[in-house]
Amino acid sequence: MTMTNQKTRPSGLVAIDREMARQHADALASYEGANAAAQAVAASLRKTGRLLLLGMGGSHAVGRAVEPLYRTLGIDAIALPLSEQLGEPLSLEGRTVLVTSQSGESAEVVRWFDETGGTADTFGLTLEGGSFLARTAPSLVGVGGTELAFAATRSLTVTFALHLAILAALGEEPSAAIAALTAPEEPGIADALAALENVATVVTSGRRLQGVAEALALGLTELSRRPCFSLEGGQLRHGPMEMLGPAIGVVLFRGKDNTAGLVTAMAVSAVETGAPVIVFDASGEEPVPGTVTLPFKPATGLAAVFAMLPTAQRLMIAFADARVDDAGTPVRSTKITRSE
Repeated sequence: MTMTNQKTRPSGLVAIDREMARQHADALASYEGANAAAQAVAASLRKTGRLLLLGMGGSHAVGRAVEPLYRTLGIDAIALPLSEQLGEPLSLEGRTVLVTSQSGESAEVVRWFDETGGTADTFGLTLEGGSFLARTAPSLVGVGGTELAFAATRSLTVTFALHLAILAALGEEPSAAIAALTAPEEPGIADALAALENVATVVTSGRRLQGVAEALALGLTELSRRPCFSLEGGQLRHGPMEMLGPAIGVVLFRGKDNTAGLVTAMAVSAVETGAPVIVFDASGEEPVPGTVTLPFKPATGLAAVFAMLPTAQRLMIAFADARVDDAGTPVRSTKITRSE
């Protein structure tokens, strides 16, 4: 390819590149700086034993990803979109509430506090210390300020690091997750990208790592403007397998946990449909024949999330860049959604 034919990297992706380049350092600093606030959330959770995680977009995907981690510690955790809580609310009584908003200014966040006033056991997770959320509720504030690029990358990693601080305050051993942030793994994505070259869209799926699958599907949709979506592994099995074939890419997430065998079975079934199948794999198991496997050290929980997420982000960006001239520049959305 001559220089004249090379595509100039879109400004929106350059902005995402800048966010991603600092996400590990910001996440580690966020974890270190969140101890006092995390202890307060942990004290609340020990008292209530119940957790409601509220957020929108990427913030909700984070909630979905950490749900099982809190449940493992004996906490009755559920993640809901904040919009759903506004319309059909779960009772707040006896629950610790974590409201997540990277900007701290989303329309739903403001309305929820206006309507409920929050509770004594309501806390915020945000990237912006001067935001409405941080002013209104005791908050864990990520390092580095608001994410400026459109699709969530650094904000996801930093928010996961804030959850790591809470989980560590509850007694979870954080060393494996910290190691994943300190020494990132960077498997190549060329084969995965080539496998997806001719697909019309992508479906992502996981079991215990379903929240990460949902975060990737959101980013793929935002950047590629294709209707990429996510289905938890059991839900994908119950009927939607009908859509699979060579034009539908499948991206699976497999960790070292008791759901790995179910992800393996889905990979086998998806390969049989002729769909290109990508597996982000921290299970320590053998790769599934016919898949493109991106291998990571055996890991579970946030260690697996931190290992896989940056590579998933690289794949999502490259997928979009191959399909959209101005990938990363929203045409129908804004970074901070101020209307409902």
